[in-house]
Amino acid sequence: MNKKFNRESAGKISQDLLQKAPESTDVREIGREMTKGYMEELFTTIADGKTKYTGDFFVVVLTKRERLMTNVIRNFFFHRNTAPTPDYDQAVYHFKKSDDETELLWVIPNRELAYHLRDNALTLDKEYKELLGYVLDFDDKTLFKKAQKLNNEEKLEGRIVLEVIDEK
Repeated sequence: MNKKFNRESAGKISQDLLQKAPESTDVREIGREMTKGYMEELFTTIADGKTKYTGDFFVVVLTKRERLMTNVIRNFFFHRNTAPTPDYDQAVYHFKKSDDETELLWVIPNRELAYHLRDNALTLDKEYKELLGYVLDFDDKTLFKKAQKLNNEEKLEGRIVLEVIDEK
């Protein structure tokens, strides 16, 4: 036991759970357990962002699976001034200061699930259709263009002129 916090380490809990047979195989129940503290942490990150930015800002949630503890998945929450480049294992929210509202911009699952959703688009259950939409928008660069627009980057102006020099 970890004496500092008087609780077991994540590694010990992970190993103990791997030794047991799963109690439930209901995907919805597993999903609820995985996201128990998600909304609380999201609201905490938004509240912190409100104190740091005078205007709109973005909250990014990165989902990471531990390499050595494959049954441990962690979400990392942070706020930033600009929209990030879309990537796998990422959810992005836009906090609009004028409305005091938060909008979900996109959720992109891990690469394997994204490929599975795209490859089985015609046979998916209704509950996956919105996620599929984000995956398709990610694949065709629609989300990238959306991030550029939110960051006022849609018109990149370069000042570099390339010239071919003939050395004859």
